[in-house]
Amino acid sequence: MDRALDFVGNHPFLFSILAVLAVLFFAIENKRSGKKVSPNTLGMMVNSQNAQLIDIRAKKKFITGYIQGSRNIPFTQLKESLEEVRAIESPVIIICDMGAQAGAAVQMIGKDNVYRLDGGIGSWQGGGMPLVGVKDAQPKEKGKSKPSLHK
Repeated sequence: MDRALDFVGNHPFLFSILAVLAVLFFAIENKRSGKKVSPNTLGMMVNSQNAQLIDIRAKKKFITGYIQGSRNIPFTQLKESLEEVRAIESPVIIICDMGAQAGAAVQMIGKDNVYRLDGGIGSWQGGGMPLVGVKDAQPKEKGKSKPSLHK
């Protein structure tokens, strides 16, 4: 640790260049992947600003569970719907599985009021937020039960 501090003290020019590069890297990375919205902020934006939710997951995944009020436009079909999405005046929040693909969608749309859900559906569920359309265990019919391996 002392050697690192000595290096910084002896080479302030190199250290300042490193610091500037680090700041630029994070600024560019943040811009490239889009502005993030936390699950709590998503709810506030929907209620106060009428934010529109667009889920870009495949239809198969979407129907297994989605955030209430979201609309499904799979990422593979997003190009065909770009003009429609760009025409939305209120904020738009893009939702995917983990947040990475939503960053690419935000970049593709290219508007200031388009955000991505930080961490995607996984983050939403991790925060204890509900999904609509989740297929819970089907109720068992009377008299019929599945055999159990446990006694």
